[in-house]
Amino acid sequence: MISKTLFLRETKSNYKIVLIFLAVLTLYGSMVVAMFDPKLGESLRAMAESMPQIFSAFGMTSVSNTLIEFLASYLYGMIFVFFPLIFIILVSNRIMARYIERGSMAYLLATPTKRSTVAFTEALFLIMGCFILTVYVTVLCITTSAILFPGDLDVGRFIILNIGLFGVFLCFSGICYCSTCLFSDSKYPYGIGASLCVVFVLVKMISQVSDKADKFKYATPLTLFDTSGIIKAETSAYIGIVILYAIGIVLYGIGIRYFSRRDLSI
Repeated sequence: MISKTLFLRETKSNYKIVLIFLAVLTLYGSMVVAMFDPKLGESLRAMAESMPQIFSAFGMTSVSNTLIEFLASYLYGMIFVFFPLIFIILVSNRIMARYIERGSMAYLLATPTKRSTVAFTEALFLIMGCFILTVYVTVLCITTSAILFPGDLDVGRFIILNIGLFGVFLCFSGICYCSTCLFSDSKYPYGIGASLCVVFVLVKMISQVSDKADKFKYATPLTLFDTSGIIKAETSAYIGIVILYAIGIVLYGIGIRYFSRRDLSI
């Protein structure tokens, strides 16, 4: 079901991209954790009131005395969603559409490896990439918090928050992966899958700007990632996480099934 050779090849071809994004997440993650200071709550609130649209668009609306709420607002509101999304868009195109467009898929399928095996291996690689990013930011924030603010972070609740974050990655990567399996030309996955994910992010930002735009939140799956609800252990927030996982798994399944049966011009 899995081609170890193909998986290792993808690892060798994409590890630099993974390292670059890990470095970016390290920079932003450690910097935001270091910014936490309950005494600065009034200053941050004043800044948010002076630029309400900007702060609201990026989900930075909550000024709290707890570290986990601070991180949920300033990291998980947008930063830890947007940068991994760029990673997903780049890697999803590299692992499928690029091979088909350049004709490399012909050589790959000429081997005894089944199409379903190829598709499943590529899907697994993308999922593993998302999983690595999720585990890394989890460990990064927990470690940085333990060094700078010992005992201030609710680790158990924070881990659940990151389980939800992986659900977002799974959903977005499922959209991009399914798109790459449906089209041979790389411009279509970018034009449909990637653009759709970016639109979801923009819609989320718009929905947070004002009460009048609040209705737009129902047009994006990002609404299912309710960071505030997760921290408060609300059942609806957990259900949202489950739905995100379900969407991602279904889309991966559709992509693998379609690629295994489609006619390829190679």
